[in-house]
Amino acid sequence: MPPIHNLTAQALSAAYRAKQLSPVEVTRAALARIAAWETKINAMYVIDAAGALAQAAASEARWAAGVPLSALDGVPITIKDNIPVRGFATPVGSAAGDMTPSAFDAPPSARVREAGCIIIGKTKMPDYGMLVSGVSSLHGITRNPWNRTRNAGGSSSGAGASLAAGYTPLALGTDIGGSVRLPAAYNGIFALKPSLGRVPIYPPYLGRVVGPMTRTVADAARLMTALTKPDARDYMALPYQEIDWPGAPHGDNDLKGKKLGLLLDIGVGFALQPAVRAAITVAATAFERAGAVIEPVAPFLNEELAAGIDGFFQARLLAELQSLPPDRQDKVLPFIVAWCRRAEKLSAADAARNLALVMLTREKAVTATEPYDFLIAPTSPITAYGAEEATPGDDPAHPFEHIGFTVPFNMSEQPAASICAGYDADGMPIGLQIVGHRFDDVGVLRMALAYEAMRPPQRAWPED
Repeated sequence: MPPIHNLTAQALSAAYRAKQLSPVEVTRAALARIAAWETKINAMYVIDAAGALAQAAASEARWAAGVPLSALDGVPITIKDNIPVRGFATPVGSAAGDMTPSAFDAPPSARVREAGCIIIGKTKMPDYGMLVSGVSSLHGITRNPWNRTRNAGGSSSGAGASLAAGYTPLALGTDIGGSVRLPAAYNGIFALKPSLGRVPIYPPYLGRVVGPMTRTVADAARLMTALTKPDARDYMALPYQEIDWPGAPHGDNDLKGKKLGLLLDIGVGFALQPAVRAAITVAATAFERAGAVIEPVAPFLNEELAAGIDGFFQARLLAELQSLPPDRQDKVLPFIVAWCRRAEKLSAADAARNLALVMLTREKAVTATEPYDFLIAPTSPITAYGAEEATPGDDPAHPFEHIGFTVPFNMSEQPAASICAGYDADGMPIGLQIVGHRFDDVGVLRMALAYEAMRPPQRAWPED
């Protein structure tokens, strides 16, 4: 058997059933792994050792009695700072955040608890989730396990880094512009951004979703079984569908005749690094050899659309910042303050125009996808940049040059996943993004599973 920290959720469930491992043993191994790595990568906001061991003992008793709560019973999981977990504060990555312990579990936290997952703790994130990096006024700097001088991405920075380091096989992140997919790309893991409303969340917001982050496609599919259960608190949720999430991706995986749009230029942001272009082109060739039809897709974003999205989220965070007393405003990461205060120059008419540009982005993303079964694209045009940089170049006037390929699919509510497609010359992971039509989450998982089986050999996970 491989080391416990390299076992998938699927393998752990099988080992529990065969009485080869116990949840207590696995939880202790997870805590030991965290102890070995945490001072080096700084991924965890809360480590609840006592609570996790108590949950593991209860799970062990259920497995011994033959009554596990689900196939995920006893599997360790981490939950991102901004997803409320009963008993822990939810400061959303900021030193200005509210440190009052939460009185409730948010829908995703409640669902994984009900499934018997062992909640090891909470992972770190940047201030208010408004950076695609691991830089936080509260949490410090989260580093990439593949190279600790590099960024872990964000805003689910701790989740991405913790999975690459082998803390747990499962993590929950959130995504409003790429925040599960970009850490997945930079850390070489898998992440699914579901269709908006597929996974109930509280509070819901335009483009905001909770998504599973894992090392394998199969583990993400298993986690969707729990996450998609209904919760009345999400007033934007989709009607519940009972889907065989573990089995559905293994359905019709015949790629013959599938029409895939290859998107190598989104129209804004950084140009693709040569290694990224090469890896995505090789992935497209693999799909083509399997029988898919590949067609190039023209860029569909422009600077006006990108500025509209940027301005919309500046204004959103500025409103939140202005609601804080001055002493708390002073604690917010200066980069974030400089970025959102640019919205002070906007008029009410500008705000309305920016919302219209958000909706136009949605239209253009849907229109670009319509002729194809799926789009394939890089998750990020670059590999992981410097760990200390809030964004590449640290310029609040140009914070989102690296998220052009991800953010339109939040605005359009389409499912999208990131899966490791290779590595650059420095050994840093490169993410392939697979985008489906709205509501076709199963289709995206199916395509990711097919690619996982035919992609180039993966490097061994980082070891200290």
